[in-house]
Amino acid sequence: MLATTFRTLFYKEILRFWKVATQTITAPVLTALLYLLIFGHALEDYVQVYPGVGYTAFLVPGLVMMSLLQNSFANSSSSLIQSKINGSLVFILLSPISHWELYLAYMLASIVRGLVVGIGVFVVTIWFAQPSFYSPLWIVLFALLGSAILGTMGIIAGIWADKYEQLATFQNFLIMPATFLSGVFYSIHTLPPVWQRISEFNPFFYMVDGFRYGFFGHSDINPLTSLIIVSIFFVFLAFLAVHLLQKGYKLRF
Repeated sequence: MLATTFRTLFYKEILRFWKVATQTITAPVLTALLYLLIFGHALEDYVQVYPGVGYTAFLVPGLVMMSLLQNSFANSSSSLIQSKINGSLVFILLSPISHWELYLAYMLASIVRGLVVGIGVFVVTIWFAQPSFYSPLWIVLFALLGSAILGTMGIIAGIWADKYEQLATFQNFLIMPATFLSGVFYSIHTLPPVWQRISEFNPFFYMVDGFRYGFFGHSDINPLTSLIIVSIFFVFLAFLAVHLLQKGYKLRF
């Protein structure tokens, strides 16, 4: 049975983003819809990535995954930095909760927010294009792993940052570029060879590519390879986050 402290922290994290749903859910859904309308309208007649798949349909899974990743990161990172700045984090650290439970509470809440936003984006964009469902299992696997990874990265960023400006630096110079260069709007096969090789060092690319495979049965990389890489990346980040929590890195004053 899960500890009461874990359940309380998890519930508190869910309520935290749900009480400002206009900002945390509606706004990113609207942003993704604008991306779809602009890029889909401009390029639908000129770009076809997969045989028989229109560009707008190709774009939908990418926008869903992009929104899911960015909001999973935002949930845990903003919660931790806010708790550090207002001083409430000390009460969480003093509670009888293990480091793994602390990590899981923040990470699982990030998954919930990421999935809620991702589903919201899918619901509003599916009216403009109807992507197929080649393998729902792959869709679910990469959605869960992607949100877990970005939730974990948010925890690491929240631990590292001492103020909002540092957190913004982490997001603007790492998360945003990695997301936009992950193949959300294009296939890496359309890039010059050197940029294809560079893209293969971006773990976000494997999340997006594997997720899109679940819809169309087409991908730039073998989906099993993507799954292995993404899983290894998640395990590494999870142990790093728990290690930082155990050490109390920038958490103990």
